[in-house]
Amino acid sequence: MMHGGGKSDLAVVAGKPTNKTRQPGAESAEPRARTKGKTDQQSTRRAQDRGSVSQALSRIRQAARQRRQEKFTALFHHLSLPMLRTAFFALKREAAPGVDGLTWQDYEADLDRNIEGLHSQVHRGAYRAQPSRRRYIPKADGRQRPLAVAALEDKIVQRAVVAVLNAVYEEDFLGFSYGFRPKRGQHDALDALAVGITSKRVNYILDADIRSFFDTVSQEWLIRFVEHRIGDPRIIRLIRKWLQAGILEDGVVTVSDSGTGQGSVISPLLANIYLHYVLDLWVARWRRREATGDMVIVRYADDVVVGFEHETDARRFWEAMHERLQDFSLSLHPEKNPPDRVRSPRGDHPQTARARQTGDLQLFGLYLHLRQVAAGQFPAQAEDPT
Repeated sequence: MMHGGGKSDLAVVAGKPTNKTRQPGAESAEPRARTKGKTDQQSTRRAQDRGSVSQALSRIRQAARQRRQEKFTALFHHLSLPMLRTAFFALKREAAPGVDGLTWQDYEADLDRNIEGLHSQVHRGAYRAQPSRRRYIPKADGRQRPLAVAALEDKIVQRAVVAVLNAVYEEDFLGFSYGFRPKRGQHDALDALAVGITSKRVNYILDADIRSFFDTVSQEWLIRFVEHRIGDPRIIRLIRKWLQAGILEDGVVTVSDSGTGQGSVISPLLANIYLHYVLDLWVARWRRREATGDMVIVRYADDVVVGFEHETDARRFWEAMHERLQDFSLSLHPEKNPPDRVRSPRGDHPQTARARQTGDLQLFGLYLHLRQVAAGQFPAQAEDPT
């Protein structure tokens, strides 16, 4: 998402006056006025940029809503100066630098010239994506999660492309898709799951996590999925550049034909596009055609939770989902087998002693407490386990 809030930190630093007879008050008055004027000018332009960007994205959303089967063949021109500047201010200011070593503050010091140069490179076809720097962060289970830290200008262009593509795909994504989407975070996903469990006849819960999803996505399939809606070859070329830029680790650049570079700006959107076609549309069809009872689903990024009225549906779905994912180079964690994952939200088929007592589930990084207060009624509360 883009944030158009605070003012720029850029300020004019006045030099020390040579006239030593001037009063201190007079010395400081002019620098303050110049700094305020510069800041006001920047704020005005940022407001104008936000207005221009908002109007452009609104037109894309409207077209996507009205013409759901058509391809968008002319999106590249939306990567304008206002779009790139807005994308820059949407980045995290304290994010770690990529292989270029540039920080947000470094780039902002000469923002106008930098953005104009980047805009020129992108539209002349001279823009080249740089390899992402490998970085590791600890996971809750003690293992290390590999992240890809992109160069700053790659982040800017990716953020701009994400804004444009989100305007299309937010009209296409299904209602049970959560994660890395506007107003669809962890708690929103849990709220939706709680409503589904309490409003439908849900007697069995299946929760699954796709194994190493961001590292195993087929780039060939991903591009084919994107091309279902995006027919602008220049946008497709940008995505290919980012996918093939490689990862720099220990001085060696590795390029792969799988993965989206978890940690990059565009990776979450590409992941949602991939799972929209591989899983979401397939699940919606399976529910219509195959389910013999009630069925609810919530997907948060690569975590999937499905509720069923009948255990037979849950086990048939589990097997069918295994096959579906394998067809697109994905798999579920091998240790998560059906006896462990198909269970009752009431704790009838618990996984642990705690689940037996409370019916708790740990989903999307949060605990979901399902407490029985009356037959078939399980109000839910969520909390962060950390």
